[in-house]
Amino acid sequence: MKTATKTTAKKTTSTSKAKSTPSATATAKKPAAPRGQVKAKSTAAEGLRELYIDSLKDIYWAEKALTKALPKMAKNVTTPALKAALEDHLAVTEEQIARLEKVFELAGKKAVAKKCEAMDGLIKEGQDIMESTEPGPVRDAGIIAASQKIEHYEIATYGTLCAFAKTLGEEESAALLHATLEEEKEADTTLTEAAYNTINFDAADADEGEME
Repeated sequence: MKTATKTTAKKTTSTSKAKSTPSATATAKKPAAPRGQVKAKSTAAEGLRELYIDSLKDIYWAEKALTKALPKMAKNVTTPALKAALEDHLAVTEEQIARLEKVFELAGKKAVAKKCEAMDGLIKEGQDIMESTEPGPVRDAGIIAASQKIEHYEIATYGTLCAFAKTLGEEESAALLHATLEEEKEADTTLTEAAYNTINFDAADADEGEME
């Protein structure tokens, strides 16, 4: 009887140990993030809709910043056609801001601006170009270059936003964003024509004058 009791006790003890010992799966740690992978912020987007709204905030800031930068550029050009093009695009930009506010409304969100580091950098580069060139065709050519970089950024951004909106089933918003995309493409074409019609060639003539 004593032997049986001891055996039972041993079995009970073994069973208890087995239950209390965590399994290998339970104790396994989460795999470490790949080396070089950027750690996400606590506010990081987890779905396409969040990324879409975050991108809207970004371009909303960019457009507002551009309404302050365009008048300064316009004041620094000497070619009448270029000056008119920049002033016209200022009016278009203000309409685009109103359009973005409508897109926010359709998404059920308040229109909020989040600093766009890309646009901030492009505007600063434009300022640097103006400071690095003499007034005249050379500065005009530089302003066109800076403006086209801005347009190309906006074209890429609005193209992406259109794709996001369509994927999310936001057809009305997609149409509004596409309208802005077409305006940005038109502005880019206008700047290209201004550069190749006269301004770049006048700037090149200035180089030849210095060499003589």
